[in-house]
Formats: sequence, C-alpha cells, structure tokens
Amino acid sequence: MISVRLDNQLKKLLEQTAQDKSISKSQIIKESLIHYFNMLKQEQKQKTPYELGSDLFGKYSSGKGDLSTTYKQKLKDKINAKNSHR
Repeated sequence: MISVRLDNQLKKLLEQTAQDKSISKSQIIKESLIHYFNMLKQEQKQKTPYELGSDLFGKYSSGKGDLSTTYKQKLKDKINAKNSHR
C-alpha cells in the first residue's frame, strides 16, 4: 500500500472524476500511473538523430578541427596542385 498526499484542488478533481466515471480513486491512480510509465517508455524509444549517432561522431577523427570551415580552400589547393603538374 502506498500513501499519496494531494493538494486540495487535485484531491477534489480526483474525487469528482471518480464519482463521474463511477470508478474508484485507486483505479484512476493506477491507470494514471500506467499511462505515465507508458509515456516514459515512448520518450525513451524516440531518440533524436544526434542521440542515435552520438557514439559514432568523432570516432574516426582526422585530428583537423577546421575541415568544415576550410574545405573550399583545401579543395582549391588540391585542384591547383593537380593542374600545376601538367
């Protein structure tokens, strides 16, 4: 058995709902907990794209932290180097 302390507003809402639905307050609380735990399971299943790949990001690092910002210049340098050998 578990005791739960409710503020007056929540207690009145629980009592009114139990009366309206003709079910016990305990049944409402049990169903509410089941619903809450099912929602938590769904939240855990729905990972963000980052969460799905977080163990892979940076795994095969080049050690060059500026590749995303200097790629245009690096590409130009490679093309110029290739053309200069002709």
